[in-house]
Amino acid sequence: MAYKLPESVLVVVHTPALDVLLLQRVSPPGFWQSVTGSLEPGESPAEAALREIGEETGIAARLQDLVDWRHCNRFAIREEWRHRYAPDVSHNLEHVFSLCVPEGQPVALAPDEHDATLWLPRDAAAAKVFSWTNRDAILQLPDHFPAGSRR
Repeated sequence: MAYKLPESVLVVVHTPALDVLLLQRVSPPGFWQSVTGSLEPGESPAEAALREIGEETGIAARLQDLVDWRHCNRFAIREEWRHRYAPDVSHNLEHVFSLCVPEGQPVALAPDEHDATLWLPRDAAAAKVFSWTNRDAILQLPDHFPAGSRR
């Protein structure tokens, strides 16, 4: 069995007005999140972020549009997902990115992973996600997308 790497990306996809795209996980049901995913062997965090954006939303993002926050979170892997990792692995290292897209950006879900989308104002999105790292990233979004950049 090939185990998942304990290194992942979190990508906050947002509009210039800071409305945030949330995806509802198929399993466990009711869990809302930003784009996330584990790195594949030999893949850089930025490459993983672009791949996951494409896989989970259908958005064809470019490297120059991706904002690397140069910030990582370390957290315990949830018990229900621990079997995906090597037996001695208990924590994950998550690299944080953001991507600004135009308002009205169409989204095409990967139905095996997510079954619904929402665009919510930043504070409402932060309150809806299940992960503390996702919540914190959404709340920190203005620090990485200054008001002068907003259209």
